[in-house]
Amino acid sequence: MRCPFCSHENTRVIDSRPAEENNSIRRRRACDECGKRFTTYEKVETIPLIIIKKDNNRETYDRSKIEAGVLRACHKRPISASQITNLINDVETEIFNLEEKEIPSQVIGELVMNKLKNLEAVAYVRFASVYREFKDINTFMDELKSVLNKDD
Repeated sequence: MRCPFCSHENTRVIDSRPAEENNSIRRRRACDECGKRFTTYEKVETIPLIIIKKDNNRETYDRSKIEAGVLRACHKRPISASQITNLINDVETEIFNLEEKEIPSQVIGELVMNKLKNLEAVAYVRFASVYREFKDINTFMDELKSVLNKDD
């Protein structure tokens, strides 16, 4: 591993421990040349996953797109960063457990909505309004009614 400070190639691991609920390994490293320490993460490489968009275009899976959508939906809501991370990790685990090479974006959207519905109603409705592309107030109200009926 190359040192990010001096670019020397000889570094050594001084501590290893599981990270992200045992999905990766966090390693503390020290550079033999400059003595500085830094952290790396090791994660199992999976087969590249292709997402089939609504317009049938294909692109590689990008976790940051899910993160951005969930963060927008949860903005100024009483949801902790760890709850958001857990939600995204759960969605990602379900996606990869499907063991498919190509997955429609609708599948991912539904997974996110189901997780948000259980986490926080306002965040769910925010996400659903963008994901389902509500065309008018009536479709929006129908979704709100379905959420309110499930809370009863």
